[in-house]
Amino acid sequence: MEYSVVIPAWNAASTLLQTIASARAQTVPPRRIVVVDDGSTDATAEVAAGAGAVLIRQANAGPGSACMAGIAATDTPLVALLDADDLWFPDKMERQIAVLLARPEVEIVSGAVRTFASDDPLHRPMVQSGMLRPTLVIRRGVFDRIGPIEDMPGLRGDMLDWLARFRHAGLCAEELPDVVALRRVHRGSLSFGRDALRDRGYIEVARRALMRRRAMAEGGGGT
Repeated sequence: MEYSVVIPAWNAASTLLQTIASARAQTVPPRRIVVVDDGSTDATAEVAAGAGAVLIRQANAGPGSACMAGIAATDTPLVALLDADDLWFPDKMERQIAVLLARPEVEIVSGAVRTFASDDPLHRPMVQSGMLRPTLVIRRGVFDRIGPIEDMPGLRGDMLDWLARFRHAGLCAEELPDVVALRRVHRGSLSFGRDALRDRGYIEVARRALMRRRAMAEGGGGT
């Protein structure tokens, strides 16, 4: 099963080369690596082009929009998402593709991540489970069934919303118990720390989930 890697990137020039290298180093290599430069003001685009990735440039819109622009530029049956500051273990895709081959009912395969900090020597690594962007391998048809990844206010919560819609639709996901990726923790990333303005996205995710449950209770379904 061939796959493409989609990397949304914003001001990621300092980490992107390592990220692309970890995707290229897979024991089952990708057909294509697509980097979507989401309005960066640094050398992100030059790094992506120099590393041989397919480069798409757009005005800053958010990681959800960038993911969808990248997915639209691929045609493989599987899409793997990877943030521009994270890294994959070499056998990540081999292990996840094996699950998808063995179990046709599974639409998404994820795994655990271990955090690391490139600028904080006191950071204590932590293992996180759950369906996080750098672990996701998705069958292409899922997007036709539940729609695109949408950016939330403050540009946080896009994947939480999309995955909540995935679960609401009753689709099947499988999570590998072992660590498959490294998640970089650093100041300046969209997910770093608590921020009242950025965290508005999580409130919108909760509101949408509530509306879906209300619609289901009233017999209207809804996505």
